[in-house]
Amino acid sequence: MTGADGGALFVRLCEAAADDWQAYCHHRFVAGLADGSLPEAAFRHYLVQDYLFLIQFARAYALAAYKADDLDDMRAGAAALSAIVDTEMRLHVDYCSGWGLDEAEMAGTAEALETVAYTRFVLDCGNAGDLLDLLVVLSPCVVGYGEIGRRLAADPKTRRDGNPYESWIAMYAGDEYQEVAEDAVAQLDRVARRRGGHDRLTRLQALFRQAVRLEIGFWEMGWAAASGGGSQCGPGLR
Repeated sequence: MTGADGGALFVRLCEAAADDWQAYCHHRFVAGLADGSLPEAAFRHYLVQDYLFLIQFARAYALAAYKADDLDDMRAGAAALSAIVDTEMRLHVDYCSGWGLDEAEMAGTAEALETVAYTRFVLDCGNAGDLLDLLVVLSPCVVGYGEIGRRLAADPKTRRDGNPYESWIAMYAGDEYQEVAEDAVAQLDRVARRRGGHDRLTRLQALFRQAVRLEIGFWEMGWAAASGGGSQCGPGLR
């Protein structure tokens, strides 16, 4: 686990939500990425929703900069916002083009109910609470993807040759993303020390568990799309 080596608060959050964390990190969507068996329709649907997801997460990091009470955390929020809108979105669009997905089509697609539920939960927690609340609900995504990528890359059972999802695994297992995940864990601990995080543990664990469950719902949304079961909120392109 990325947080196990130094992220005391993150470890405690994961331990309190152990069953949900396991279900998230070992979801059948993730297993399908590992062995290449995930239906391509499910992955394409996931990619489109992830594009829309990133837009909302950029807003969350703008909120993190606003909620910060020192320059280091303000810079961290601003840097994450810039990384998403200036770099990650472009890389995501380039990656999606290899799957036959056009940015204009993705931008015109309606958010799935699961995308709305997850991203607005994050934004609501950030608006109603403080920076620590926001970092806690962001962490299952930021740190979880790093853990998933690293585990799949290290697992000898993960299919390499001919696996259409090998590049996705490599991206999240790579040094650049692993550093992002480690920085998120370190920031979480720093902010927790200043804001009495361990005195607020019960509340933070509840927020974290809900965010993990919404991550599971996001995987389920992608999986269901292979059988035509993906949900939408309002009209959109397909």
